[in-house]
Amino acid sequence: MPTVIALDVSLSMSRLVKTEGSEEYDKRHLAIHGINTLLDQINAHSKLEFVSLVVFSYLYEQLVSFTREYDTIKTALNKVEVYNKTCIETALNGISAIILEEWGNSSPCQVILITDGSPGIGQGSLKNFLLSYSQNDAKTNNAKSPLPFKFPCKLHVVCIASGSDPDFKNSLSMYEKMIEINGQGGEVFYPESTLSLKSVQQTFSNLAEKYFHPFHGVLHCGNLKNSVQLFPHPVPYFVDSDLGKIERNISHDIHICGFMDISDVSSPPTISRHLVIPMAKDKTKLDDSVSKDGKNGKSEDDEDVTTVEEGKIPAFTVMLHGSLKVEGMVAIAQVDDDWYAMLFSWADSKKKSNLLLALFEPGIHSISWLGSLNKLAPVSDFEESPYGPDDTKTPFPLRPSDKRSYAQSCVVWIKPGGLQADLQKVLRHARKLPDKQQQFYKELNRIRRAALSFGFLDLLDAIATMLDRECTMLPGTAHPSAALQLSHAANTLRSEMACDASQMVLPLQTNFSKND
Repeated sequence: MPTVIALDVSLSMSRLVKTEGSEEYDKRHLAIHGINTLLDQINAHSKLEFVSLVVFSYLYEQLVSFTREYDTIKTALNKVEVYNKTCIETALNGISAIILEEWGNSSPCQVILITDGSPGIGQGSLKNFLLSYSQNDAKTNNAKSPLPFKFPCKLHVVCIASGSDPDFKNSLSMYEKMIEINGQGGEVFYPESTLSLKSVQQTFSNLAEKYFHPFHGVLHCGNLKNSVQLFPHPVPYFVDSDLGKIERNISHDIHICGFMDISDVSSPPTISRHLVIPMAKDKTKLDDSVSKDGKNGKSEDDEDVTTVEEGKIPAFTVMLHGSLKVEGMVAIAQVDDDWYAMLFSWADSKKKSNLLLALFEPGIHSISWLGSLNKLAPVSDFEESPYGPDDTKTPFPLRPSDKRSYAQSCVVWIKPGGLQADLQKVLRHARKLPDKQQQFYKELNRIRRAALSFGFLDLLDAIATMLDRECTMLPGTAHPSAALQLSHAANTLRSEMACDASQMVLPLQTNFSKND
């Protein structure tokens, strides 16, 4: 989960603070000390985290782009200079642009805004931003305001200010309101005691423990098991029910139920993907072991395990990854009650591949073409292989038992090209009247029903105008019935009957014959 650390470098951050003893530090140095603590925690528990450093005052600047080399960020922090006033809105706009350019609008991110607790003054200040947000309507806010972010993002604010500071108490509600406007999670962190190196360090440690803690679990496959870490940490999934939203979390025990060919599972819908990393030391084995001498519950063999190099420890996940990659299969795993996932080999380059866990939506029918996931069974349970004697057929996808009530595909206008293609089909038939009269009215009624379903009533008038134009452009050699049918269809689309979905636009009965 990419993280942006945004450091306030305004003049207010250069205020001196008396710490324990006779030493004095400005708030900027306290913030840098806290950031170093946060980076150390991330390096220890979430080494795969991408972190970027942004500084802001009246303007913003990205000092370090997204990287896993945290020492680069520490070096850049030592060269940070102080500028003028604080502009929170400018910083949020800049952060949004940086994340959208690097990660797009689908990758979950985190933003840590570090300031001294002063909301700033004038244009660009937090107070001015909240005031303008409350006065504008929703459409204007969505177009111009940086919040809420246009991508999944938690917003945290770390204030280098004492909780007893009266100025900070007045601005605390503003920061909470800013996080509420974003509406995607996050909170305000600040030292509960007086400002000092120790209290600031503890504040950043609390942030790291809550939002950067690793997910440790155990992957089971029969009698085999391996302690693993999932990265990024799986977030809770909320399911709508009659009782409201219910929070679902995956279990720390992941059980492999069976294996399937990649062609059978195809590309199922997933809610998140996580890298599966084997633990260097099997904690479950150490916790369950009981030493013969009764000391610390560890045996001599377990103590020898800790001395083995990390890359030489046997791991079941390594064997599983290699097997899935060679055989072209995936493993279906159960992560909670009626909640399943898929383990598969994924290559981010030609030379490197990883074992990934993709979570399905909770429920046993999350993959429609496989049917009920809790009813899948090994091929050996069948008297006759569903794949056939020579593997020439496949049992998937399963044909649904219910019969569809519609006979043709529905109209979908996601992009302008789809609507344009349907209109051009009507025009092609209109120019070949009366030979294509049946096809013309069939396509015309098809578009009219779709427009009524979508509430796109302006389209009916536009088609009528289009048919009038075609009528005036008919050549002199055209059949007389063509002009009559075009005028009749245009007038019908402008009538009240056109808005009645239960009726159809029928051809005009004329005395002309196609062969005349």
